[in-house]
Amino acid sequence: MADTAPTYDLMLLLDPKADDATRAKIREDARAMISASGTLGETREYGRRPLAFEIGHDKEADYDLLQFQGPRELLEQLQRTLKITDGVLRFRIIKLRDGTPAAPDLRQSAQVSEQPADAAEPVAEPAAS
Repeated sequence: MADTAPTYDLMLLLDPKADDATRAKIREDARAMISASGTLGETREYGRRPLAFEIGHDKEADYDLLQFQGPRELLEQLQRTLKITDGVLRFRIIKLRDGTPAAPDLRQSAQVSEQPADAAEPVAEPAAS
């Protein structure tokens, strides 16, 4: 019985100070590398979000998620290329376990959290004794 190829998540944190064309080229190059020797699955552009800590005096980055399947050589090629690419603040490739839920759509959660506070349901106050 042949095992199915593992699925990987590639999380890219791109420099927000880089121009749009540079960030678009980085995204397209990563997709092209994956498509050349693997299978590109779901992709999500989460947009500009705050970092947990500063990286090179940057407090935010453009987040992108690419899910793919491919051989070990593809992982090595991605790591080698992304390490030296200007405009990439950080990246992480993670092998997903079977049964891992789908990636969340963070754009929807950002819109939900931006609702005004008075839109929430009022909390009943305890009765005075």
